[in-house]
Amino acid sequence: METPQVQTATKAAFEAEDHRSALFAGFLGWTLDAFDFFLVVVTLTAIAKEFHRPDKDIAFSIALTLAFRPVGAFIFGLLADRYGRRLPLMLDLVFYSVIEVLSGLAPNYTTFMVLRALFGIGMGGEWGVGASLAMEKVPPSLRGILSGLLQEGYAAGNLLASLCYLIVFPRWGWRPLFFIGGLPALLALFVRFKVKESEVWKRTRHESWGQLGRGIASHWKLFLYLTLLMMMMNFVSHGTQDMYPTFLERHWGFNPTQRMSINAFSMVGAIAGGVLFGFLSDRIGRRRSMIGALLCAIVVIPLWAFAPSLALLITGAFIMQFMVQGAWGIIPAHLSELSPDSVRGFLPGFAYQCGVLLAGSVAYIEALFAERSSYATAMALTAVTVFAGAIVITALGREHRGRHFGGRHPGSTTVLGSELVPE
Repeated sequence: METPQVQTATKAAFEAEDHRSALFAGFLGWTLDAFDFFLVVVTLTAIAKEFHRPDKDIAFSIALTLAFRPVGAFIFGLLADRYGRRLPLMLDLVFYSVIEVLSGLAPNYTTFMVLRALFGIGMGGEWGVGASLAMEKVPPSLRGILSGLLQEGYAAGNLLASLCYLIVFPRWGWRPLFFIGGLPALLALFVRFKVKESEVWKRTRHESWGQLGRGIASHWKLFLYLTLLMMMMNFVSHGTQDMYPTFLERHWGFNPTQRMSINAFSMVGAIAGGVLFGFLSDRIGRRRSMIGALLCAIVVIPLWAFAPSLALLITGAFIMQFMVQGAWGIIPAHLSELSPDSVRGFLPGFAYQCGVLLAGSVAYIEALFAERSSYATAMALTAVTVFAGAIVITALGREHRGRHFGGRHPGSTTVLGSELVPE
C-alpha cells in the first residue's frame, strides 16, 4: 500500500508530465502556425513575380490572413469553453495544415488570396486554445518564463521558415515550402494521445451555450481593454517583422541567402528575449517587464532602420527582436491571468485576434509609405509610433501575476469586469 508521501510524489510527477506535454503541444502548434504564416513573408517577392503582381498586393494577403484570424478565434474559442481544450485544438491543427498545403498548389492570385483568408481562420484558432490549455496546467510560480517559451513558438516558426527558405527555395522555388506546412496535422495525434484535458475547464465550464454567452457578455469591459492592448502589441510585432525581409531586399539589395540569414539571426534574439523577460515578469511584474522591453526597443530604432554598416544592421535586428518578443513573451500569462476561468478558452484568444484584425494593415501601410519615401523611413516612423502607443496602453491596464486558476479566492476583487485577486 502506498504511503501518502508516495501518493503525493506520484501525483506531482503525473502533473509535471501533463503540463510539459501541454506546453510542448502549445509551443509546437504555435511554432508551426507561425511557420506557415511567415512562409508568405519570406517568399513575398517571389510570389509577386509569379502572379505578376506588385509587392503591395502580396503584402495585402498578409493583411487578409490577419483579418480572418478573429473568425477562427471566435469559432474555436467558443468550442474550447464549451467542449474542452483538446478537441478544438486537434481540429484546428488539421484544418490549417490542409489549407497550407493547398496554398502551395494555388494556380492564380485569386485562389491564393482565398486560401490565405481560410488559413487566417485556422491560425486564429490555435493561439487561444493552445495558450489556455498550457497556462491552466503550468505552475503559477513559473507561468511567466513558460509563457515566454510558449509565445516564442512564434519566433521559432519565423526562424524555421527562414531556414527552410534557405534550403528549399533556391532549388525548388516557393511552392514546396507550403507543402511542409502540412506537418501540424501530425501534432494532432500527439494531442490526442499525450495531452490531458484541462482540470480547470472541467471545474468551471458552463453547462449550456446560453450560460457561456452570458458569461462572455458580462466581461465586455475586460474584452475591450484586451483588444486594445493586443491591437498595439500586434502593431509592434507585425510592424517590425512582416516587411523586414522586403526591407532588406529593397533597401539593402541583399540576396535571398543574406536576407534569410539576418532574419533567422534576429529570431534567435526574439526567442532569448521572450524567455528572459518572461522570467523577469515572474519577479517584477508583467506590466513593468513589458514596458521596459518596449522602451528599450524605441532606443534601438535608429540602429535597426538606419544602420551604417552590415555588422550594425545585424546587431540592430537581433536587439530589436529581443525587445519586441521580450514584451510579447509575457502575453500568454498576462492575458490568461486577467481572464475568468470559465471563458479563458474564448476571451484571450478572441481579444488577441481582434487586435490582430485592427493592426493587420500595418504591412500594407508600410509598403505604401515606402513607395513615397523609403523602407527605412517607413518602418522607423511606424515603429516609434506603435511602441509608444503600446507602452501607454500597457501602463493603463491591470495585472494579476501568479493568479491561481480554478475558482474564486477569498478577498477577490473585480477589475475591468474580471474577478481578480489583489496583488
